[in-house]
Amino acid sequence: MEMPVARREAETLFQERPEPGNPYLEDALLRSYLEAHLPPKVLEEVSQELEGFGNRLLTKIRPLGWECELNPPVFRQYDAWGQRVDHIVTCSAWKRMKEIAAEEGLIAEAYERRYSNWSRVHQAVKLYLFSTASGGFNCPLAMTDGAAKVIESLGFPAPLKNAFDHLTSRDPRKFWTSGQWMTERRGGSDVANGTETVARRQPDGTYHLYGFKWFTSAADSDVTLTLARIADAEGRVKQGSAGLSLFFLRVRDEEEKLNGIQVQRLKDKLGTRQMATAELWLNGAKAELISAEGRGVASISNMLNISRIHNVIGAVASMRRMISLSREYALKRVVFGKLLKDHPLHMQTIARMEVQTRGAFLLLMEIARLLGCAETNMASEQDQLLLRLLVPVAKLYTGKQASAIAVEAMESFGGQGYMEDTGLPVLVRDTLVLSIWEGTTNVLSLDVLRSLTKSQGQAMAVFISTVQNKVQLASSRAELQPAVQRVRDAAGRLAQFWQGAASEGAAMELAARDFSYSLARIYAGALLIEHAARPGSSCTDVCAAQRWCGQELCPVSAELGNGSYSAEESSADSALVYGGSAAGSRL
Repeated sequence: MEMPVARREAETLFQERPEPGNPYLEDALLRSYLEAHLPPKVLEEVSQELEGFGNRLLTKIRPLGWECELNPPVFRQYDAWGQRVDHIVTCSAWKRMKEIAAEEGLIAEAYERRYSNWSRVHQAVKLYLFSTASGGFNCPLAMTDGAAKVIESLGFPAPLKNAFDHLTSRDPRKFWTSGQWMTERRGGSDVANGTETVARRQPDGTYHLYGFKWFTSAADSDVTLTLARIADAEGRVKQGSAGLSLFFLRVRDEEEKLNGIQVQRLKDKLGTRQMATAELWLNGAKAELISAEGRGVASISNMLNISRIHNVIGAVASMRRMISLSREYALKRVVFGKLLKDHPLHMQTIARMEVQTRGAFLLLMEIARLLGCAETNMASEQDQLLLRLLVPVAKLYTGKQASAIAVEAMESFGGQGYMEDTGLPVLVRDTLVLSIWEGTTNVLSLDVLRSLTKSQGQAMAVFISTVQNKVQLASSRAELQPAVQRVRDAAGRLAQFWQGAASEGAAMELAARDFSYSLARIYAGALLIEHAARPGSSCTDVCAAQRWCGQELCPVSAELGNGSYSAEESSADSALVYGGSAAGSRL
């Protein structure tokens, strides 16, 4: 029988999928930043390369990324004959991603330094474009970059020179990825008290490691860095951070058998399912001590800084991708008789996300610029203090921004945003880890305070003076003066708060998150103003700066006025959380 007309028409209805083009060519802010900062010859070469990379992302890499999502890793513990093999099986697309990462020099770019101090900016831009298309491969690259940085910072000790060459190779046949095995059963942030892994020295000078690693990302990597406590002749170990040393180990031996490692299971995660994350037993894993004994935390700090910068890259990339899809969809989707782009409220929502993304992007570029200067001996002492401060600030703030924007952008698609096969839920899930991995918001907020305290106030002074210098560049632009004044006022209030509260430990800890948010908003505001004040800036650059600076730039000052950091308020916090509950009766 012929299908009824109404049903036939309903069956053929569809909505057009958003299909953004070359991500480099469509990113006006990225291109304008490079044009404003890179030397002309470098700009010419980099722009040509990035355009080609954008085409490769669009036609080759993004489809591979989706294949990684559809074919997550599988753990095969035993073979057909009952022999334990602990084999983590990854798909062909994941393996191809590793080859592409080498071919594109996604790690090599930073260490070849063919563009001198601009090499880190170049690398950061490529990783930013690659991130959301990579099928999760941006994560092992973060740890690989971090491992290479640690080896470089140690002065390329002879036993590690070969590893460094592999980690920074452009040859897919030689390229290695690295893990970062720090999290144990007691958690990941408090490594000083949570690390139970023991290292026992062997007659040949190597060590055998014994312990349980509870969360090891990219468990299929070739090598890894890990912390452990060296046991003395009586088997005793020193507790606390002073007892931790840093070790390098190959995951598999020359016969491709696991190096004293047993895979307990793969983690069942909310997102980043494309990447194998495992629980591992180290049962005599052969390793080399690469730090001075008891200096493990200090030695691995370079890895943490690099992986936190990669976290910022992933956050900003996620924001940009979600907005690109949202604005493309708004050109196609008809609702209530007109395109979404013709609904002012819809455009306002996307515009607000755009302003947040612009601030985050410029913060990322500033960190990459400072890192490049530091690595080429072109950074002043003030630059290095600023870099140390901005890395945790940017990591914690952009992680929160990305989560909020991912959810908001998903909503802009209506019901389609909730459908798994659109790929949007994947982006949302993968984004949510960014406020957790490499330190939660609260943990990093306290790290910011330690950074400021350790510098004895110098880092804060550098921060304030840098902000003032950046906004001074806009002194002749009348349309930017309200934004300039808001940043100056916020910076003044922040400095005043720091001077008054720095000696009050309990109050400062309560204020740590709001204080870090204030640092991020003020500095991003200064960067947006600086970008809008440059010759040839656009009206949208000016608008973004004005709108960013229209928000509360110094929330810590506002909350101080509300009495949020008093002892009474702290007690009230506990009462609100536990008051009247069964858990509260146990306090």
